Amino acid sequence: MDASKRWQKHRVKAVCSFRPCLASVTVWKQGEQRGETLVRVNPDELSLKDKVVFINRVAKVVKGGKRFNFCALVVVGDGQGWVGIGKGKAAEVPVAISKAVEQAKKNLVHVALTSGTIAHEVHGLFGAEHVLLKPAQKGAGIIAGGAVRAVVEVAGVHNIIAKTLGRGNPFNTVRATLNGLCQLRNAEDVLKMRRSAMDEAQNSVSA
Repeated sequence: MDASKRWQKHRVKAVCSFRPCLASVTVWKQGEQRGETLVRVNPDELSLKDKVVFINRVAKVVKGGKRFNFCALVVVGDGQGWVGIGKGKAAEVPVAISKAVEQAKKNLVHVALTSGTIAHEVHGLFGAEHVLLKPAQKGAGIIAGGAVRAVVEVAGVHNIIAKTLGRGNPFNTVRATLNGLCQLRNAEDVLKMRRSAMDEAQNSVSA
């Protein structure tokens, strides 16, 4: 199969399941888009750890010289499946990082992990970025680089194989990685989906 056709196939199959929360105490658990219940959690009750992924410096030329601003990209997670990303802008780096951390805490989502790895292979897409995530055996470690490594580490993944197939923009790469993680389904999710499908089929037949 041609590489361009294979790329189009992945783009059609993958769907964006990342949905940020509306308040600092409300998060969407993995599987919310499939009609499951809304889970509320207080970010202050979680032992969240933050990691700076990228800091971008922007210079604006004014009459007196150059004015510098900074944009920080941060990911937070508790190592138990909760993970969030945030971006903050300010004239100083510490202020930009603190803003990014606060935004990341408001965008927490829960991903399904299985014994320190992921249950199946997924493709994450965001913009022009394409991230491939594959499960790995115990002891393999995190085989990923840059922005992908930061996201999976704070999420609590210990063994995974990842490959960035896009341009490598860190802002889009972290969102593509989170998009892939939100597509994960464990055995309980699949069982619920199959049971609901069987119930609907039986109801339609009986009607």
